[in-house]
Amino acid sequence: MRDILAEINEKLDEIEKKEGVRILHAVESGSRAWGFASPDSDYDVRFVYVRPKEDYLRLDEPKDFIDWQLDEVLDINGWDLKKALKQFAKGNATLFEWSGSPIVYRTTDEWAKVKEVAKQYFSEKSAVYHYYGTANNTLKEYLQGENVRYKKYFYALRPLLAAQYIESFHDAPPVLFDDLLKMDIDSDLRKGIEELLEKKKVTTEKEENPQMPVIRDFIETESARQKEIADTLADDHNKDWTALNRLFYEIIGV
Repeated sequence: MRDILAEINEKLDEIEKKEGVRILHAVESGSRAWGFASPDSDYDVRFVYVRPKEDYLRLDEPKDFIDWQLDEVLDINGWDLKKALKQFAKGNATLFEWSGSPIVYRTTDEWAKVKEVAKQYFSEKSAVYHYYGTANNTLKEYLQGENVRYKKYFYALRPLLAAQYIESFHDAPPVLFDDLLKMDIDSDLRKGIEELLEKKKVTTEKEENPQMPVIRDFIETESARQKEIADTLADDHNKDWTALNRLFYEIIGV
């Protein structure tokens, strides 16, 4: 059995060499980072990289992302530092999740500074809209039939619990699903989630099973509630770019 960790790090080394970049932070994203991967889940590797400072002064700007690999085992892609900092300024919830992933393949002192500065740019409104949208899309696309793929429940449950975390603590939610379950949750829902977790351990990603009413009902009602919350939240984006610009200059060596 191959060592997947070694393979991932070999791929990251290959990216640095062939693309002429330096990786600042590389993590696992998706179900493995959330803590509910299926036996046949792939590895979603996400990274942020920096180019030599001369590349940021070119008239023909290089692309700001790298799509490296996508197959049944590995899904590897990353963003340029400049793109990442711009997305932090917009309150991009996905990027905050990359930053908080519990599975880190490599990181740097520079990324520690990025993570610290990014806290100033967390937007409750952006995050709640993101999590509502993810849950609602999953509900509409995958959870309408009599039988469903149980993993899809988690793609709605986790974002809704993340939105509840923001509602309670006004901060970026933890990435691990188990950490979200530490909140005060309705006893019937908790029991349903525990049952779902047990079933999930022995089902594959594409296997379909009967709907679980307590889970389905929560997803439907909470999606609607979080949409109302997101609509009424004030615009809390930090529009002062000073800290991000200063950090960008520091990292690229200006």
